[in-house]
Formats: sequence, C-alpha cells, structure tokens
Amino acid sequence: MRSLRDFAGGVGFFVQGFGWVSKHPRWWLFGLIPAVISFAVYVLALVFLGTNAADLAAFMTPFADSWSWREAFRAVVGVALFLGGLAVAVLTFAALTLTVGEPFYERLSSAVDVLDNEHEQPWWRTLPRSIRDSLVTLFYVLIFTIPLFFLGFIPVIGQTVVPVLGALVSGFFLTVELTTLSLERRGMARKQRFALLRGNKASALGFGVAVFLLFLIPLVAVIAMPAAVAGAALLVRTRISPVPER
Repeated sequence: MRSLRDFAGGVGFFVQGFGWVSKHPRWWLFGLIPAVISFAVYVLALVFLGTNAADLAAFMTPFADSWSWREAFRAVVGVALFLGGLAVAVLTFAALTLTVGEPFYERLSSAVDVLDNEHEQPWWRTLPRSIRDSLVTLFYVLIFTIPLFFLGFIPVIGQTVVPVLGALVSGFFLTVELTTLSLERRGMARKQRFALLRGNKASALGFGVAVFLLFLIPLVAVIAMPAAVAGAALLVRTRISPVPER
C-alpha cells in the first residue's frame, strides 16, 4: 500500500509542477523556448522516419523476400519502427531539451527549489558533464528498451505486459533526467543520483510515468516541459532530498 501511495504521490508532484508554472506564467514562457527548439528537431526526424519506414523495414528483412505475406509482415515492422522511434523521441526529448536549455531550466529549477547553499557552476562548465550523463542514461535506456522492442512481437504479452514495462522503464529514466538539475545543485554525482532515485523508486516511477504518458501526446510535451522541470524540483525538495524547514 505504501508503494501505491508513493506512486500516486509521484504523479501528484507532476500536477504540482503545473500548479507552480500556472502561478508563475513568466517562468512557463521562459521554459518554453528550448522546448520549442527541441520539438522542431524531433518533428523533422519523425516525419523522415515515417516517410521512410517501409523502405527501412524492407532493408531490415531481406529474409522475408520469398514470403507470400511479406508485405503485411513488413508493414508491421514499419509500424514498430515508427513506434520505437516515437518512444525514443519521448525518452530523449527531456534530455535534449535540458541540454539545449540548461541555462533556462537551471534558473527555473532554482526558482522552484530555493537552497541556502548550493553547488553552482557556470552552465558552460556543466554542459559537457550533462551531455556525458545523458549519454550514459540513454545507454541504460537502450539496455532495457531494445529487448522490450523485440518482446513486443510476442502475441498477447507484447500487447499487454510489454507496454506497461516500457512505460515504467521510460518513466524512471525520465525522472532521472528531470531531477538532475536539482540534485546536481545539491552536489550529487550521477551514481549518487541513481542510488537516491532507486531508494525512492515508487515516487520516481509515479512522476516519470505521468510525464512519459503525457509526453506521448503531440505538442503537449512542449507545453508540459516547464511543468515537468518544476515538478521534478518539487519532488526532489519534498520527497527525494528534503530541505529542512527554515
């Protein structure tokens, strides 16, 4: 029961993030700038993938040339490729947007999560580390999502269990990305951040799954990105690494 409460609490922090930016519309508009830039890049990439999915499916399945039902099979593969690309886009959208807009979101996170003492460095010094950490996170994401991609072709399990597992995995790593700003301001390195989030797994999953599902809706990811950053800061401040009351 406690895990369920913590999971629901994690979802609640995302809702609180929306509440915070709605009360501070200037920060919401400020946080939209890098999100719009990243969204434009992903739209172009997904349009390219969608228009070439059939050719990619044929290239990847030469063994099916002699099959009578090769067109239907390749259509399924093409759809799976596009859905896989969409899932990767959702997973990496936050990482790319946070990297592109680090100066923006660092100020937004600082406004939400005010600290008396914080480890502050110029963004141009933290940028290489942020890129490296995002690549490491992406590596872990692929370790989980590639097997899930192939398990998705298994009847019944691929349409029921696998999507749920995919949402949980994606949600956790989205939380990893979104809480990085607040946890780094507390002087925590990547391994410390991972350990802390694993210790608060239910809350991290609740927050991340809510973000993941909402980010699947076109344009909503752009609008919700500032709220996700604000919600992550509130999650860290209140649950993950609480700040003592003054």
